[in-house]
Amino acid sequence: MAVTFHRTVPIFRIFDLAKAREFYVGYAGFTVDWEHRFPGVAPVYMQVSRGGLVLHLSEHHGDATPGSTAYVEATGVRELHAELTARDYGYLRPGLDESEIGLCLELLDPFGNRLRLVEPPQ
Repeated sequence: MAVTFHRTVPIFRIFDLAKAREFYVGYAGFTVDWEHRFPGVAPVYMQVSRGGLVLHLSEHHGDATPGSTAYVEATGVRELHAELTARDYGYLRPGLDESEIGLCLELLDPFGNRLRLVEPPQ
């Protein structure tokens, strides 16, 4: 039987759940799909999504490295930029960059992780 890969889910390291929610849910428009904590005072591991983009956010020491980047091919990057620019979020005002790889919108979260959203040229 051949190996079949079904989806890729990047894991981003976070350090503050309130700041993560403010950025991913309040600003970037993601939905929290689920959240997990072991009993007691334990770090959170959660899944957020927006459309077909799914991310895991983790406070666990062993998960991911702060300052990671996820490259995501998308359509509607210009419209997303307009949507985010209209939001009242004082920590980030991303621009658009157009190059040979396409139209790029890069979102930097409060923990140094980057979502590089690229609409390839037609």
